[in-house]
Amino acid sequence: MVDVTREIERKYEATDGGGLPDLAGVAGVAGTTDQGVVTLDATYYDTPGRRLAADGITLRRRTGGDEGWHLKLPVGPDARDEIRAPLSDALPAGLAGLVRSRTRGAELSPLVHLLSERTVRRLVDADGALLAVLSADRVTARRLAPEPGEPVRWTEVEVELAPGGDPALLDALEPRLTDAGLRRSATPSKLARALAETDPDRRGEGATGSEQATGVGKPTEPEKPAKAGKAEKAGKAATPGKPAKTGKAAKAAKNGKPGKSAKAGRDKQGKRDKRDKRVKPKKATAGDIVLDYARRQAAEIVALDPAVRLETPDSVHRMRVATRRLRSAFRSYREVLDRAVTDPVGDELKWLAAELGVDRDHEVLTARLGERLGEVPVELRLGPVAARLRIWSQARRGGSRERVLGVLDGERYLALLNALDALVAGPPLRPAAARPWAEVIPRAVLRDYDRLSGRVEAALAAPAGPGRDALLHEARKDAKRARYAAEVARPAVGEPAKAFAGLMARVQDLLGDHQDSVVARKALRELAVQAHGAGESAFTFGLILGREEARAAARERELPGLWAEVSREEHRAALGA
Repeated sequence: MVDVTREIERKYEATDGGGLPDLAGVAGVAGTTDQGVVTLDATYYDTPGRRLAADGITLRRRTGGDEGWHLKLPVGPDARDEIRAPLSDALPAGLAGLVRSRTRGAELSPLVHLLSERTVRRLVDADGALLAVLSADRVTARRLAPEPGEPVRWTEVEVELAPGGDPALLDALEPRLTDAGLRRSATPSKLARALAETDPDRRGEGATGSEQATGVGKPTEPEKPAKAGKAEKAGKAATPGKPAKTGKAAKAAKNGKPGKSAKAGRDKQGKRDKRDKRVKPKKATAGDIVLDYARRQAAEIVALDPAVRLETPDSVHRMRVATRRLRSAFRSYREVLDRAVTDPVGDELKWLAAELGVDRDHEVLTARLGERLGEVPVELRLGPVAARLRIWSQARRGGSRERVLGVLDGERYLALLNALDALVAGPPLRPAAARPWAEVIPRAVLRDYDRLSGRVEAALAAPAGPGRDALLHEARKDAKRARYAAEVARPAVGEPAKAFAGLMARVQDLLGDHQDSVVARKALRELAVQAHGAGESAFTFGLILGREEARAAARERELPGLWAEVSREEHRAALGA
């Protein structure tokens, strides 16, 4: 049994004795309550190559106050998901599963020991409700591996929001904290700072740059795959994407006012985005562009693994999308990457997407049928149609939760993750990969467009019926492929590629609704047959089927106008091919 909470906090370095500043009267803080001192004794675990630390993940076993096993996964600025399990001698299986996509079978062993003397103060509003917890930690850290090290000590202050708290409070409190001599911590966690300050190659120098930010320092285990090819060396390494904010974190990002440091980071990111749109990276090769995209999608699959295991909403869908994007890129950019190598990996990505979608597609279909049933007036719902739909849906559920976990815990899945690592680290580059991106990337997008164009024209020329339905279904897949190809091109081509991807998405959405109607009509006929066989009225299912036929016909009537708009030459010319 694990417990998941969203932790939103900021850390500060104390430059004096580490006393807690008085925050009463600031930003709705009506009063404070001292909670005394508690001793926290924690051992942090990682692989010998520090795979968890490299992704900003911490795993610890803590005794004293707040005891138990704690896994923290970064989800955004100042925010982490903390997954807790009861204290035990061995790492609980549930937590081990959540880091399996990173550990890949490598042993988790003690890395750092932290002893903290924590002084705690509660910040409350006028009604006595908890706003945040302010704490000062006097930390003693000792590295345990690869060799025991000498202890290092520091004092830091944390402000952690109460559950459901407004992140804007952190910004409002920050001026008072900095006036008290505190400064924002350069490291995201105690473990990161401990690793940086106890690095035997850095002791006495202090850690800077990426080492200071992550606390990883030099690796102690050669876990990285083989060296990259020339095109990869020429390109800049991509930063793995973090899971998108959901729930409270999304609300926090929307409502909260950023602190100076966070705002500066976003300002820099905004400048990078604008630069991508107005300045073409003249020195980038086609291989650089494609490999950057491949890295990001491979990292997305790994990052979403814990979310899928925790049944985070939409996580299964997002992981499937990442597998499809990557597989599509392999096919679209076959001039860049050798398909003799990428095709087997693509087959495994297809397998993973299919396994993840065992119940996802059925859930989407059931939701559609339920929505259509809700549109039928009560007087036209003859017989137990809602109950029949529910029985039909439950009979087709395949125990997806257990099935998905079995896939993620299997050796085939781990082999796929390792194959992706090897592919992006030592990519099978073809000669075109070394050419300037402008000579290769736009042409690949247009090649996929031409494929789509031929399919749409064939579908429009075909008579209505199953044959046209099949052609439109293939056109939908071609539109998705062209869309993904344009997404790959976006960092190089900029706004025209974004706009082109949007056009392809419009075609994909229209044809997707048409295909969903085809599938829904097949299910409705099955439901009608079951209802009739049980002596129930099949009238309502026939009515909904007729409405779905009308909906599909409407999509077919809309297609020529939409295609005339998205196929204008100017859209393709803007890509610069």
